[in-house]
Amino acid sequence: MKGIIEAIISILFKSMGVFRSPKTVYFESFHGTQYSDNPKAIYESMVKEYPDYNLVWGVNKGSEKPFRDEKVSYVYRFSFKWFLTMPRACAWVINTRTPKWLPKNKQTIYIQTWHGTPLKKIGCDIPKVNIPGYTKESYDQSFAEESSRWDYLVSPSSYTTEIFKKAFAYSGKLIESGYPRNDLLVQATKEKAIKNQLKEKLNIPLNKKVILYAPTWREKENRVNGKYEFTTDFPFDKMEEVLGEDTLLLVRMHYLVAQNFDFSDCNKKIIDVSSNYDMSELLAISDLLITDYSSCMFDFAITNNPIVFFIPDQEEYDQELRGFYFKMEETMPGPLIENKEGLLATLNDYQNGVSLKTDNYTKFKEKFTSLEKAEASKSVTEVIFKHREE
Repeated sequence: MKGIIEAIISILFKSMGVFRSPKTVYFESFHGTQYSDNPKAIYESMVKEYPDYNLVWGVNKGSEKPFRDEKVSYVYRFSFKWFLTMPRACAWVINTRTPKWLPKNKQTIYIQTWHGTPLKKIGCDIPKVNIPGYTKESYDQSFAEESSRWDYLVSPSSYTTEIFKKAFAYSGKLIESGYPRNDLLVQATKEKAIKNQLKEKLNIPLNKKVILYAPTWREKENRVNGKYEFTTDFPFDKMEEVLGEDTLLLVRMHYLVAQNFDFSDCNKKIIDVSSNYDMSELLAISDLLITDYSSCMFDFAITNNPIVFFIPDQEEYDQELRGFYFKMEETMPGPLIENKEGLLATLNDYQNGVSLKTDNYTKFKEKFTSLEKAEASKSVTEVIFKHREE
């Protein structure tokens, strides 16, 4: 039955694609669950530069709130209006893979922004696939088929470009410009007023320091149908004592586990920001980042603020799950912490004014963020406009 439905959708897409809408651009972030990331930054750039364009987002039911709050035009994915929009658009701006049974009109350009600089291995580089329904061979083939539809791939650095080409089996055009989502980070780092405005927008008191905990997901913790759980040794129960009166802890779970993580035992100084919050804004207001293997570490280096790596499962993750593109011990710009006792001690040091930056910070920032000039969104919008004019 599922195959029949997919075939019908594919036929409808091909049919509607004939009626191209030359000023319509379709946006989607994390499979329609968020108003965020690179697509959001590109969208907001286009709103300013090309007000006559019809800019539309694809959204899942239940994920509408940020779009309504920001008065952003959207259609529900797989709805009638969606069928009238996505296949006819002159461009798609998307940060994750799309189903292979959604054919793209030849006159439509597919701009794949992806969603992070890789530390952990991705795509065809993953040595062992732990995702239900895939073998290593079928997983690699799915990436090759997906990337063959991309007309442009956005890359934040030369390091990332080389990995993307191999991991995605991609030989098409690249926009190596920095990441559009990081334009805001660059601006907020230069202008404190922007950071304060973001704090006010997110209802964070201006006089509070902010620590952001943002871990990634683990394939091994698959529950059912692509939904994942997350098990962590993070000492939430000790945070009230460590944070003191002047610090808040924001917790940002990965979008694949956010709906399945229980925050009921957390105290009032711990705020769940996993849904309806833009990650770039959260990074911009944070004074310290705690992460593991998430790509947010690279973005956060733009701020020059300290990063702590809480990685009790480092050996397992490296040898049995994804594996890494480089040795963390030799490259990371902050301390690598293997247990909650070490994390608590490190946070106490931070609260007492001890610097947590390692000697690697400057090299790390130069290697991974040197292209971040707050102009990446403009680079992508120019590609879309040029295509429309052709």
